Amino acid sequence: MNKPIPRSDAAVFRAADFFALSRAKLGFDVPPGLYDPNVIPASGDPGTDKMLEIIAREQPVRPAAVLIAVVDHPEPTILLTQRSAHLNDHAGQIAFPGGKIDATDSSPLDAALREAEEEVGLSRDFVEPIGYLDLYGTAFGFRILPTVARVRPGFALSINHSEVDDAFEVPLSFLMNPANHQVHSKEFRGMERFYYAMPFAERYIWGATAGMLRVLYERIYGS
Repeated sequence: MNKPIPRSDAAVFRAADFFALSRAKLGFDVPPGLYDPNVIPASGDPGTDKMLEIIAREQPVRPAAVLIAVVDHPEPTILLTQRSAHLNDHAGQIAFPGGKIDATDSSPLDAALREAEEEVGLSRDFVEPIGYLDLYGTAFGFRILPTVARVRPGFALSINHSEVDDAFEVPLSFLMNPANHQVHSKEFRGMERFYYAMPFAERYIWGATAGMLRVLYERIYGS
């Protein structure tokens, strides 16, 4: 996996700086790997890359989109959810608002905004999309395309408890500090693969969510 990027000011992440960097580094080109099983999303970890290659041969690609909603407070935060315990996929886990891309969605962005409205009642009126992050693959065959967005404060959420148990905000400064990026490992068919975890208070942020947050950190604050 990629080594942490040293930063002397890791605890300070101003909203204006984050949004300026994001606008400069992100765009809305849809990567072909979102739908093409022959294109394997690169993770930076050989064990994970091999796992994704195996999964792509064994099951259909499942295109998905999530919203990385960065709330424009003086000290910015990222909106996360805790998925309902009864769901078939990733029950009870910490996640971004999002889900599978439907045939009726005009784009991955549209899917992310729709899912955020359906899951937590986040109105599009408060959301300013900035661009797509890198494509992220999972062991369940999902190809996730995250949309990074600025969210204007003042919104009111309405939780859809059939999908989400809770929604909460975590400081951007915590999530973008590599000192909080723990690296864990597990076995997949005899291969060791690594994944990130970012425990915050009583919340255990790990797996795909932590992985996409790490990608966000590397993309926005990396050299």
